[in-house]
Amino acid sequence: MSKSPPASPPAPPVLTDLRREIDHIDEQVHTLLMQRADIIDRLISVKKTQEVGSAFRPAREADMMKRLVQRHRGILPLDTVESIWRVIIATFTYVQAPFSVHADLSPGESAMRDSARFHFGFTVPFVAHFSAAAAVEAVAKSKGDLALVSATGGRTPWWLPLEATGAPKIIARLPFVERADHPAALPVFVVSRVADDAMVTDIEMWSIRVSGWSAAVARAVSPLADIVAVPDGTFDGAALLVSLPGRGSPRETAALDELRVTLISAGASVRTTALVGSHAARYTVSQTPAPEAP
Repeated sequence: MSKSPPASPPAPPVLTDLRREIDHIDEQVHTLLMQRADIIDRLISVKKTQEVGSAFRPAREADMMKRLVQRHRGILPLDTVESIWRVIIATFTYVQAPFSVHADLSPGESAMRDSARFHFGFTVPFVAHFSAAAAVEAVAKSKGDLALVSATGGRTPWWLPLEATGAPKIIARLPFVERADHPAALPVFVVSRVADDAMVTDIEMWSIRVSGWSAAVARAVSPLADIVAVPDGTFDGAALLVSLPGRGSPRETAALDELRVTLISAGASVRTTALVGSHAARYTVSQTPAPEAP
């Protein structure tokens, strides 16, 4: 019996064929973006977005970004995917209800601009300010603008105007996807005025004013929460911006009560407390570097 000749190996892919596949995918991506725009156009008519101010939806955005990270795979860097999606989200939000980003440049102009452009792209107007208070004031006077302020401190208690009923609130903390090598790693709070049902409440932000603030009090409460503290103009007083577990967390009530008790036990007096916003819990991942080209 004669043997069949061995099967020849498959022909290597032709570069022109691969490039044709890429072009086809690019066309599909563009078509899908235009289809998304058509849906947004219908959404504007249904929801009358312009009548309710900002179209920013922190809870939905946090969920979208979390699902994006969880399904991502392959050699494409996560930085690229996150940046693309952030620009898509921000641009379509802007199309629904135009807004500007008011950024406090005092923590460092280049870092804040990187954060604003990474998360909101170049279509959304960028307005520079030289203090957090000025950025927040601009947002308070607007219909649906956003303010970006440093989440790590400041020289003044810029968050006190957020205590008032109807005032803008802290609605997000960026970057949502945290990693050591993030290209826009500056921690920033986003301040705006949005619908209550659009908020995400994993972490609640509290403004707490105290008397008797000291280094010893700061040491006593530091294990309980992330706290930004600045003098409030009184002899020994301080204004605190405190991050605590939010609604739905088993520690929500206990955390605030525990902090209050610890402050008093350490020698401080709690003068006022006010909820000034909330945001999603940080989603931490390890960046997997793309392989080097051979």
